[in-house]
Amino acid sequence: MKKKVIIGTLTAVGILTTIKLALIYYNANFNPYALSSFCSINEFIDCDGIAQTDESQFFGIPLAYWGLFLYCFITFMLFVDKLKNVKLLKFLEVFKNPYSYIAALGLISFTISMILLGLSLFEIKKLCILCAFTYVLNLLIGCVAADFSIKKLFGSIKESFTDFIDAIKVKEYLITFIAVVIAASACLTYTTKTMVFAPQIKKHIEQKEFFDAKKNIYAQTGNLLGTENPKLVIEIFSDYQCPICFAHNIMMHKLAKEIKDIQFVHKNYPLDNECNRFLTRPMHPGACLNAKYAIAAEKQGKLWDMNDILFENKPTVEYTILELAKERGFDVEKLEKDANSAETLKQLKSEIEEAHNKGIIGTPSIAIGEKTYTGLKHYDEFVTIIKDAK
Repeated sequence: MKKKVIIGTLTAVGILTTIKLALIYYNANFNPYALSSFCSINEFIDCDGIAQTDESQFFGIPLAYWGLFLYCFITFMLFVDKLKNVKLLKFLEVFKNPYSYIAALGLISFTISMILLGLSLFEIKKLCILCAFTYVLNLLIGCVAADFSIKKLFGSIKESFTDFIDAIKVKEYLITFIAVVIAASACLTYTTKTMVFAPQIKKHIEQKEFFDAKKNIYAQTGNLLGTENPKLVIEIFSDYQCPICFAHNIMMHKLAKEIKDIQFVHKNYPLDNECNRFLTRPMHPGACLNAKYAIAAEKQGKLWDMNDILFENKPTVEYTILELAKERGFDVEKLEKDANSAETLKQLKSEIEEAHNKGIIGTPSIAIGEKTYTGLKHYDEFVTIIKDAK
């Protein structure tokens, strides 16, 4: 009885803790108006930050929900001896050694917890103190169930497995087990495919198309991106040395292919104080040089061809740009002359002034009429912005 009371108390604490973790997960991923949780103290101790990572779920189900299921099952095991005496619950007699199951679950969950702790500390570089508390709780539950005997603790896994094998030798229980496995598999397949409980993971997966790309599969050539006579014109202000502008560029090309009656117009806003007077310190060396060659390429009717060259290779010296342009069929003598002309420099400065007047301070940015949007958004957000503007 004493063992049951202690385990019951520990699992009750576990249930309350995982409910709190589930609430933190919900607020971090579904509630944009939620305040930071009490256990988001700094950049390292940050429950909210961990809740927003890919590692906060398994098969599309938040780890907090898995923990809640674990503690509920342990509670169920505590009362299985009495429940199996109920006629409709006679099948529970398959659990011959409930404390062995509890000890085994405590040990297994603690082992998994240590893997999660490693990911948290070395991969995410953050710590969830509530999660760490449940890790200790899991081990403590297992130890109490095994009477603090190392031999019994590890032996509980073998005993539980033997218990399970004996149970499925009975045809009725085997059929029931198979049905449960099929139902669970269907459920996990659904949650993994839809990510209904993990929208942040779904966004990451969808964004990988753009971040993992080596080339722009939606790339267009020439100077036109979109419809010739559009209903909506979208200005792109970019920097060819910007780390995320390549992914943004692919999104814009995909939008041009998928949404009718829009046109994208490229403008340069290099974050390089060589030509950008609004910068007090160097940020993206080579960006001004890239911008000049983009303007020069437009004079040959090959703006978007040069766009691909610059984004895919991020060259910082003139020689490299000319070599790559030669491979793509540019007139490199004219290209070099145009890139270094006073006319090109005047146009570049004009585009920088225009971006500044629109309130743009970073890249990538797009401007639709008087509205500007800076930063890399989810693809669906850009779709919504454009459709609303039309």
